[in-house]
Amino acid sequence: MTVRKSQATLSSDEKRAFTNALLELKRTGVYDRFVATHNAFLRTDSDFGDRVGHRCPSFLPWHRRFLLDFEAELQKVDPKVSLPYWDWTVDRTPASSLWGPDFLGGTGRPLDGQVLDGPFAYSGRRWNITVGVDRHAFLRRSLGAGGAQLPTKAEVNAVLDMPEYDTAPWNSSSGGFRNHLEGWRGAGLHNRVHVWVGGHMGTAASPNDPVFWMHHAFVDMLWAEWQRRHPKSAYLPAAATPNVVDLRRPMRPWNNVTPADMLDHRRFYTFDTEGPAPHRP
Repeated sequence: MTVRKSQATLSSDEKRAFTNALLELKRTGVYDRFVATHNAFLRTDSDFGDRVGHRCPSFLPWHRRFLLDFEAELQKVDPKVSLPYWDWTVDRTPASSLWGPDFLGGTGRPLDGQVLDGPFAYSGRRWNITVGVDRHAFLRRSLGAGGAQLPTKAEVNAVLDMPEYDTAPWNSSSGGFRNHLEGWRGAGLHNRVHVWVGGHMGTAASPNDPVFWMHHAFVDMLWAEWQRRHPKSAYLPAAATPNVVDLRRPMRPWNNVTPADMLDHRRFYTFDTEGPAPHRP
């Protein structure tokens, strides 16, 4: 069984194995296929039309499957690798260990946001950006620019305490847990982290930055924690609803994967915080 660990607990060997697997997927072109998929869905998901990956109830199951597919590709390269998660309520500054030169590298330079250190720096010629919003071939970041702040534990707990999964009209104006976690309402949790990292993370092609996977692994863990706190609260909508994915409807781009298939993460992996005393952010 795959165990997803906090990035803060990874050993030097585990960090190296993870980054080496990422670089290999980049070399073979597999990585950029995932970037292109996310880019296409985020650009077409709409509050007023068909929506599958964002601004809708299936945001969480869609990304759970997206991460599972990506993790499977990593494990083809190295079976010992799993997706780490970044708890941004704890590791909150550009000085946190995940931004070190031995892992993801740091923020970008003021001129153009180019990341200059770490294994994904353009100077290494191993991380060229091919799917993006501009013609630059280098990874861009601007950590915490403009005084931005990452979400706090208190803000996260307030969202985890919401008892209803989602509400009509099932888009970015909805109430409920999903929309507050996705970040269109309230404290802006998930969206705010994308903005805090900046650069490519602030675009539809956000998986260009490897921190995308660790950010979404933590969002996924928060969904699992919400499910633990609210065992009687179901995925909504349960019945067919225009423009959104109900419990039993397949999610594009998969032909046979429904939200119902993604409700129990323990079928696929556990988190290192799970056990007799589950993690409470």
